Amino acid sequence: MDIVLYALTALLYGGLAVAGWRAHRQAAAAPTLESVSPLSPAAPLPVGGRGLAAASAGMSMTTRVVLLVALLAHGVLLHTTIFPHDAMVFGFAFALSAMFWLGAGIYWIESFFFPLDGLRLLVLPLACIASLLPLVFNGVHVLSYAADPLFKLHFLIANVAYGLFVIAALHAVLMLLVERRLHAMRGGGLARQSAASNDGWLSSWLDTLPPLLTLETLLFRLIGAGFVLLTLTLVSGMLFNEQLLDRALQLDHKTVFALLSWVMFGALLTARKVSGWRGRAALRWVLASFVALLLAYVGSRFVFEVLLHRPVV
Repeated sequence: MDIVLYALTALLYGGLAVAGWRAHRQAAAAPTLESVSPLSPAAPLPVGGRGLAAASAGMSMTTRVVLLVALLAHGVLLHTTIFPHDAMVFGFAFALSAMFWLGAGIYWIESFFFPLDGLRLLVLPLACIASLLPLVFNGVHVLSYAADPLFKLHFLIANVAYGLFVIAALHAVLMLLVERRLHAMRGGGLARQSAASNDGWLSSWLDTLPPLLTLETLLFRLIGAGFVLLTLTLVSGMLFNEQLLDRALQLDHKTVFALLSWVMFGALLTARKVSGWRGRAALRWVLASFVALLLAYVGSRFVFEVLLHRPVV
């Protein structure tokens, strides 16, 4: 049964990704009806969207339904493989699969309110790959305390938080690409011609995104919600450690990186609130904070399971 769910999940994600990229390439290759060249001095500089036509674009109903089916199949797959009986089986591959499942789910909800086709072209291939990782890396640890209500609450909050940060990190990547394109388009004539000739497919992809200010607003909303849940994750983890080990804080590599990412995201939100921090420096800080979180959540498990062949809690 599990192999059927693996195949169905990967087929749905992969099919949507291929169809999305194919449609994008066809749209980019089609002649436009614009009478003014995008390199003309009279044409406005793009800021991440193609105007009203792109702003009104979004997922078709068929695509939305198929993605929902993919999310349901992936969710059932995660439940049957992580919780086979009363215990819990987990590892770095399951962690990545769960992160991108929740990330894809958060994107699906976002897509009702904002045209984020460009983000879909990035999320779905990654979700497809992540869903198959447990088939390759199955060095897992069986947790005997999985039935504990406090642990279940901690696990649920943590995974939702990490899903939010996955989408936030992908937002930051796309925003850095948009920033790079804007700087190229605002450069001299040679730089603008080079940007147009070398990054045609990239430019047409970024044109499917909302304006940069909209992406920025979405990014910090995601980070704010993720930070609240990450705080609850750390608190619930301390409470569970106190209950299990009679010690609230265990300063291992996982805890250190989790606290580091919490401090970094908190500093980012504080700087945003106090001084309106934005731009490339803020986006790079987002990615650095996400890498710290990834090292806490996935990195330690990867090192122990794959490199050292030792299970880790």
